[in-house]
Amino acid sequence: MNTDHNTPHKGIYLLPNLFTTAGLFSGFYAIIAAMNDKFEVAAIAVFIAMVLDGLDGRVARWTNTQSEFGAQYDSLADLVSFGLAPSLVVFQWALVHMKEVGVAWGKLGWMAAFIYVACAALRLARFNVQHEEIDKRYFIGLPSPAAAALMVGMVWVFNNLNVSGNSVQILALLMTFFAGLLMVSNIKFNSFKDFNFSSKVPHLFILVIVLVFAFIAIDPAKVLFAVFLLYAVSGPVLWVVEKLSKPKQPKIQKK
Repeated sequence: MNTDHNTPHKGIYLLPNLFTTAGLFSGFYAIIAAMNDKFEVAAIAVFIAMVLDGLDGRVARWTNTQSEFGAQYDSLADLVSFGLAPSLVVFQWALVHMKEVGVAWGKLGWMAAFIYVACAALRLARFNVQHEEIDKRYFIGLPSPAAAALMVGMVWVFNNLNVSGNSVQILALLMTFFAGLLMVSNIKFNSFKDFNFSSKVPHLFILVIVLVFAFIAIDPAKVLFAVFLLYAVSGPVLWVVEKLSKPKQPKIQKK
């Protein structure tokens, strides 16, 4: 059978997809660690997936290896790392114990975990179809990596404090609903994409960066959780401030 040697060979770019695959593995490993009650390891694995998720896109842009395949593969990996992994970590840590209270409570626990996964999937799908249309300075809805950081950061902090998930079931339940619903909300969150890393900054800015790294090194669980909690709260707070500061339209009296 004759073959056309002029037909271009279809393939994928290796380098950015290696980072995406590594992030996918980190999310998968977090699930395995949680199944074995290694919750601190699971939380760290999700944070590593966040770092890798931030790198794959930048590597693709720096090396001019962006592709539609890479974008879709990245979304699927994000669903595992920032959707399935955080929900299963929190479920295995705290929500699974709700069945000890009653059958209805047990169903509420796994339903909350599923709702979080569904919200993550909807958030990623909406981003894929709207990312060319929205203002690049903002995310519409809480980004899935930040939502995942809230979930596993909570687990990491309480685990370091020797507080079992069984004793904070309600808090875990509320955090799961809070993080999930924020992802599918229409609230704006700063994307920081307009920050120019090549521009000059005051010397004090470098000192602030050094202090941030120092605090993270001292107690990474608490500092990272606090940072992402503030980021998650910033969206609703700014939304409320914007609504309150918006001038009211004068009512037109009918004759």
